[in-house]
Amino acid sequence: MSATQTQTSDVPTLLVKIFGRDRPGITAGLFDTLAAYSVDVIDIEQVVTRGRIVLCALVTAPPSGLEGDLRATVHGWAESLKMQAEIISGLGDNRPRGVGRSLVTVLGHPLTAEATAAIAARITGTGGNIDRIFRLAKYPVTAVEFAVSGVATEPLRTALATEAAALGVDVAVVSAGLHRRAQRLVVMDVDSTLIQDEVIELFAAHAGCEEQVAEVTAAAMRGELDFEQSLHARVALLAGLDASVVDKVRAEVRLTPGARTLIRTLKRLGYQVGVVSGGFTQVTDALREQLGLDFAQANTLEIVDGRLTGRVTGEIVDRAGKARLLRRFAAEAGVPLSQTVAIGDGANDLDMLNAAGLGVAFNAKPVVREAAHTAVNVPFLDTVLYLLGVTREEVEAADTQEDSPGSPDAPQAAAGAARTQPDQSVGAQ
Repeated sequence: MSATQTQTSDVPTLLVKIFGRDRPGITAGLFDTLAAYSVDVIDIEQVVTRGRIVLCALVTAPPSGLEGDLRATVHGWAESLKMQAEIISGLGDNRPRGVGRSLVTVLGHPLTAEATAAIAARITGTGGNIDRIFRLAKYPVTAVEFAVSGVATEPLRTALATEAAALGVDVAVVSAGLHRRAQRLVVMDVDSTLIQDEVIELFAAHAGCEEQVAEVTAAAMRGELDFEQSLHARVALLAGLDASVVDKVRAEVRLTPGARTLIRTLKRLGYQVGVVSGGFTQVTDALREQLGLDFAQANTLEIVDGRLTGRVTGEIVDRAGKARLLRRFAAEAGVPLSQTVAIGDGANDLDMLNAAGLGVAFNAKPVVREAAHTAVNVPFLDTVLYLLGVTREEVEAADTQEDSPGSPDAPQAAAGAARTQPDQSVGAQ
């Protein structure tokens, strides 16, 4: 027990609770009323929901003989504002929080009462206690954060993952503490994550073999085929394509809704952002320049005499390669691996997701959802921000500021555009 807890555990205290219609001056008015009785403030909590305020103040009891007068005065003040007051006598401060602190983020589209009840019950069933609940966002999804104590993070994550799958909501569980605020590197997959497309299928469409390539791609993403073998087989089908097709493919690439918002916000928060891709540098290099990415690595299509040869050059970026690149980027950024975030959708992202401090399966294949730390199953990439504790209000407040020179993208007229519409293609400059 700390010295502060020892000093306050036996001190008579009053819990003063005020609730009613919110208006300016309530907090100041309550403490002006209490100030006349020489009480000290131990704790304050205030919540406003749909214009209704609940204000709780834990204060030391007034000098002997004045408690009755204090109660009458506070009740009279509250009634003058057409509010209600409740005052409860007791001893000391709040009871200490249990060992084990976690933050549970729940995303729903919509978030139903049934799902909320089930999540809360499962937290309690693991031995956890919900200390606080805070809404992070109301659109494009409802996102709420539970501060939980009394249970270790890993068993809580396991228990809630099962519940979330049954309820159709997304739940992320991370350890609470300063390290959450210190996550300074985010690395994501490209195809079907940062962008809506599979780049090799865009190339295949120009070569007239889109259906064949799509079948191989799907099998590889499900983990049914070795990625490197499938890559060589698919690229071989592109042999003979004119190199001018690269510019056409760049123009066809569509960013995932919310991608610009995610990257712009992360950069403003001081994060470094990178991409790793089983696709091709012919596209990822353009993405790096367009979005202001710090790192980018992918395979490279070989081009000889103005035509694709059907081969790739250099180091192959496969499942193991993505995890290796995450470690390399973290080392170059000076960020511990435990403070990295990885985002991906396919089986070849699994090693990277498991190596990161937080691995996020984004609209992923079942095998990936089951293995990742958490899953996001809504089509807005910027919802990942909520898993990092960033609120929608903070995102939009940043968007109202004038973009500085070198910002990853131009100001958007409406914050909703990034949530509901695809971003511009890579080729649009």
